[in-house]
Amino acid sequence: MIYADYNATAPLRPEARDAMLEALEIGANPSSVHGPGRAARKVLETARAQVARAISAIPQDIIFTSGGTEAAALAIHGAVRKLDGTCTLIVSAIEHEAVVKNAGYADVPVETVYVTESGQIDLDALRQRLEKWDTERSGTPILALMLANNETGVIQPVAEAAQLVHEYGGLVFCDGVQGLGKIPVNVSLLGADYLSLSAHKAGGPQGVGALWIRSGSPLMAVLMGGGQERSLRSGTENLSGTAGFGAAAEAAVADLGKLKQLEAWRDAMEERLISASGVTVFGRSAPRLPNTSNFALEGFRAETQVMAMDLAGVAVSSGAACSSGKVKRSVVLAAMGASDELAECAIRTSYGWRSTQQDFEQTADVWLEAAKRRAVKETT
Repeated sequence: MIYADYNATAPLRPEARDAMLEALEIGANPSSVHGPGRAARKVLETARAQVARAISAIPQDIIFTSGGTEAAALAIHGAVRKLDGTCTLIVSAIEHEAVVKNAGYADVPVETVYVTESGQIDLDALRQRLEKWDTERSGTPILALMLANNETGVIQPVAEAAQLVHEYGGLVFCDGVQGLGKIPVNVSLLGADYLSLSAHKAGGPQGVGALWIRSGSPLMAVLMGGGQERSLRSGTENLSGTAGFGAAAEAAVADLGKLKQLEAWRDAMEERLISASGVTVFGRSAPRLPNTSNFALEGFRAETQVMAMDLAGVAVSSGAACSSGKVKRSVVLAAMGASDELAECAIRTSYGWRSTQQDFEQTADVWLEAAKRRAVKETT
């Protein structure tokens, strides 16, 4: 099986597995003051330091959560609560459902900022909106802008957007889930005030994530309890999960050179598909994650492609894989101006730390064979 769905979940890295097994042997609560508890605390804080180093942050600004979705929820609801609701959320049109739905339930006004055909946020539109901003009426502007899109791989100009929003006294939440381990991430250069992360996208375990908070940024807890994680995320920490997260983050950053190498293999695969069948590659004119390709051939429905490739031993996806296994039309591609007919034919391939050049070549082989069988079937 060729696994080409890393943006959904990356296979567990051996470094993460080893760290998790060691943590499981401790069998103690990191909040306990006895010897085993202190050993558990050391594991937790080691992981916090590893995650912090991966994004050039300091450990005390990292809050562990149950995943990227909870990290996004904490940032959005926590900031809104701290500001007593005197704010307006500005959400990019290509955000993950975890961000869109949490924004919708934050009980404050929500606006949409659109993207260009390339898939990047329209900075001119954002600037025009902020120039008309009425703080007395709309409160603090809070922009939600992801670092890189999970479907197309398009990298967003977060630093430029953050500079603009800060000029108007606003805040920026960045969903950094797809960026960690695929491109360099430096929170000082990024300019965001909050950054969410998820372990399993970088080769760590599922069910653990983190929120980085810029010192001084407004935030209030949304889960109450024993006061863990600086009283911002109560609940006993997932010790083995955080240990795996830290080890995976460290290994992923060390592997950034290999991930960059994937870009050439990805580009060669796309050139072959375009030349042979005329597929449309989404986001190709913008900076993209080196591992991601989203393409479509009108008339060749996505679910048919996914099934055909699965039967041939290649695992790919259609749209985001975080929607309870549903195959549905992409909101992201619609926001980029794709027609309904083309968007419903789009599939995503994404690769990672275990991928080889042969994986890209065989993915193209299998897809072209499936497209050929479809063409023959249509003519008979």
